[in-house]
Amino acid sequence: MTPEIRPFAESDWPAVWAVIQEVIRAEETFPYDPAMPEAAARAMWVEQSPGLTVVALLDGEVVGTAKMGTNRPGPGDHVSTASFMVASTARGRGVGTALCRFAVGWAEQRGYASMQFNAVVETNTSAVELYRREGFEVIGTVPRTFRHPVHGRVGLHVMFLEFGTP
Repeated sequence: MTPEIRPFAESDWPAVWAVIQEVIRAEETFPYDPAMPEAAARAMWVEQSPGLTVVALLDGEVVGTAKMGTNRPGPGDHVSTASFMVASTARGRGVGTALCRFAVGWAEQRGYASMQFNAVVETNTSAVELYRREGFEVIGTVPRTFRHPVHGRVGLHVMFLEFGTP
């Protein structure tokens, strides 16, 4: 079953918050404070235009979310970025792939030249492999910059996908 991807609606927040809480409390894939209050999470995750926050649904249930927008302002505003979170119950079912493809398509349609992920935890092998399948490259790794609860200090990859000829 292919996930449905649609723009975030205010009524989605409780389900999105549940996904965010699960992901950041695991402390395995995002460099966010696991005790982040709900209001801070909402302010960080729900993008304002021209950015976009979306949800992924399976059988009408929110099982994932993504946010996308400009990576940096000014002279770097031609580079987009995105972040993805998927509920543990939906992993391995194509949700992350659908969210990634949606974000890349969204960025290309808006004229961005590329997409950059700034902090992909190197031990998050399923995400790293997914992004590589979608054409992203690891262009650098900042060593020992993420405290993983099992693996200790691990690196954060910078991953990059150029959309066309510069």
